[in-house]
Amino acid sequence: MSLPEAIDPTSDTEPSKLTAIYIAVLAVLIAVASIGDDGAAKTMIRSSIDITDTYSFFQAKNIRQTSYRLASDVLEAELANPALPEAARAQLQKKVENYRGTAERYESEPSTGEGKKELLAKAKRLEAERDIALRQDPYFDYAQGLLQIAVVLASVSLIVGGSFLLWVSGIMGALGTIAMINAFTLWVEIPWLS
Repeated sequence: MSLPEAIDPTSDTEPSKLTAIYIAVLAVLIAVASIGDDGAAKTMIRSSIDITDTYSFFQAKNIRQTSYRLASDVLEAELANPALPEAARAQLQKKVENYRGTAERYESEPSTGEGKKELLAKAKRLEAERDIALRQDPYFDYAQGLLQIAVVLASVSLIVGGSFLLWVSGIMGALGTIAMINAFTLWVEIPWLS
């Protein structure tokens, strides 16, 4: 019983070599798509955690700011008491100014990037990063699937011979490559993938 030429390991036919090279290229494209998909997934997770942390810090700053404003309001009400000694009045006025200054500093701290204004901007930037990764993810998934199907079809075409499966593999490989490129660039938005 002899092996058919398509699966004979000693046969050095040119189409078989080209198909093997084509399969190797598809494998590399699958690896690139997988790396891109992993990167998008990590960005989604990291950004989601950072968004939560940033909004929590924003909320804590907001609560502290409100506490300082309330404390200064209470002290200002005490300052309205005409029976308050001048020394106590000066001390309360100093505390009111200190509390008001702290409350204002919590609104915006460009030097540390930890004011409410800066935290809100950071959270919005992180949301944008996460949203981009969310949009990329399905394209990477489809790219990997299409490229894997292309590898299988090309491999089967080596075994059974014939060019039909190789052509179908080429179409799947091209679609997978386009999906992968689109995942990195987001040039085209396909409605059912978003």
